[in-house]
Amino acid sequence: MKRYDAVVIGSGPNGLGAAITMARAGRSVLVIEGGATIGGGMRTAELTLPGFQHDVCSAVHPLGASSPLFRRLPLAEHGLEWVHPTIPLAHPFDDGSAATLRRSIDAMAAEFPEDADTYRRLFAPLVRDWDELMWELLRPIVHVPRKPLLLARFGLPSLLSASGLARRAFQNERLQALFVGSAGHAILPLDTWLTATFGLMLTGAAHGAGWPLVRGGSRRLAEALASYLRSLGGEIETHHNVRRMDDLPPHRVALFDVAPEHLLDIVGGRLSAGYRKRVLGYRRGEAVFKVDFALSRPVPWTAAECREAGTVHLGGSVSEMVSGEDAVARGRIAESPLVLVAQPSLFDSSRAPDGRHTLWAYCHLPRGCDANAAGLIERQIERFAPGFRDTILARSTTSPAQAEHSNPNLVGGDITGGSNGGLQLFFRPGFSLQPYRTPAAGVYLCSASTPPAGGVHGMCGYWAARAALRRELR
Repeated sequence: MKRYDAVVIGSGPNGLGAAITMARAGRSVLVIEGGATIGGGMRTAELTLPGFQHDVCSAVHPLGASSPLFRRLPLAEHGLEWVHPTIPLAHPFDDGSAATLRRSIDAMAAEFPEDADTYRRLFAPLVRDWDELMWELLRPIVHVPRKPLLLARFGLPSLLSASGLARRAFQNERLQALFVGSAGHAILPLDTWLTATFGLMLTGAAHGAGWPLVRGGSRRLAEALASYLRSLGGEIETHHNVRRMDDLPPHRVALFDVAPEHLLDIVGGRLSAGYRKRVLGYRRGEAVFKVDFALSRPVPWTAAECREAGTVHLGGSVSEMVSGEDAVARGRIAESPLVLVAQPSLFDSSRAPDGRHTLWAYCHLPRGCDANAAGLIERQIERFAPGFRDTILARSTTSPAQAEHSNPNLVGGDITGGSNGGLQLFFRPGFSLQPYRTPAAGVYLCSASTPPAGGVHGMCGYWAARAALRRELR
């Protein structure tokens, strides 16, 4: 059998990021994927009707466009095309108005004049050095910062809760809700410390890199990464389930883009009792319930701004979102959940037949909940877009259990690779100064359960590969 310097198990953004980093360093590498197609969360499929292309998991990519790794790669030469919606994000309200997150800070200042100075002070320094800030944030927390003042500008306000920072910084309640809704991607109670981190990063990303879609669907990002990897001599093998280390070809290093629980199953007794205990104590995040819609026409939003937005957050006021996300954390289903919506076909005609449209939407559920939340999601969309139900041609639902069946890394429907709560946001899958290396010789973990956590950015794989190159493959 052929011997490789590195084998990578899993072809999500982090697995492909690890493999590319190895190949760029001149190492031979093989990516092994258990499914029929590569991509992990970067998949697109006809989930409803023929000709309607739906993103299976990730759909909008602020961190993909901001990724220090992806930005260094010639992915456009391998078919990647970012599509930037007219408005990155809209957040509608019951009175028919909507707050919008624009690419330009000046446009934000014009929309919220009473908060213009505060908004500029908060975001302008971050956006001015956005690339450098992403290098600081999308890496293990324990490092010597190259831009300490820049990191401090981000880090100090990020210690607060999302609702606390919004209410402290902004006077306009619509701007407060816009910020808190962005922080809702944390899938945490929005009045808990550190949740402001997500609002700051995602709001800053809109100005620094945008909230783009991928033309043709998220699978095109996976295909571009795979094409570039092959151009470097890397290999990819699908339909190969790895259940134990003996299933791997000869290699010097193995990097696992898998959930930590699955790493224990595969590596088995090679891991120390202490490491196993740490992984078994790893906290999982809450679940998501997703619905994909095939529509006869665009969503009839009451607020005109929503008809030009790639992403729409349906959560109402700050108090309503705080209450809803708190309910999920307490094991209850929110009566009016925060629903995150993407409208790719408004900006990418390849997603649906002429005149038709696709819609992508999900809400959060408690861990272990098997309730069907499709009705809640449709009701929340109808609240801000009366007549929406009349546009539905077909729908496809994905429960937490179905999400895990489709992608075993989504344990219990957790799309974030583990809870982002507290210090686990930084120390994953446990407290360690070397989060990627395991006690087993030559075995590394590189999934979203390692720093810098979830998101389509590939940086967990990048840093894991760098660690393996320094220690094992000098």
